[in-house]
Amino acid sequence: MQLNTLSKTTKIKKKRLGQGHGSGRVKTSGRGTKGQNSRSSRALSFEGGALPLIKRLPFRRGKGRNKAFKSKPIGLNVKALALLKKDSIVDIEVLIKNHIVDSKDAKMYGVKILGDGELKVALVVKLQTSKGAKIKIEKAGGTVGI
Repeated sequence: MQLNTLSKTTKIKKKRLGQGHGSGRVKTSGRGTKGQNSRSSRALSFEGGALPLIKRLPFRRGKGRNKAFKSKPIGLNVKALALLKKDSIVDIEVLIKNHIVDSKDAKMYGVKILGDGELKVALVVKLQTSKGAKIKIEKAGGTVGI
């Protein structure tokens, strides 16, 4: 065994605070004397005695507080349905298959047909529709019914 073949043992150990005389940090455990920071702990939200941020903000009570969680269906105009074949049944699966709507969003939020554009193909629509869209679909010879 030679000195240059020994493994290194220079690992620095963690400071053991408040562990008595043997730790090398007796009495105040390296925190100095007195004062707020020498005590055990304080709340994470503590701001030095100022009014905490959580108390400065207004309450979110009552109607309308969960607007971010409410979902509306995806709006799809009548002109997008012109791509489909005559007398085809229009539902979410057909729209996904023809890459007109995204599958994840369509299944999560649903689809509603809106009345912008022209339609010359007769279709059987099995989705929600606006009044204008319903008129245009029926005018083209199609039917609407959920």
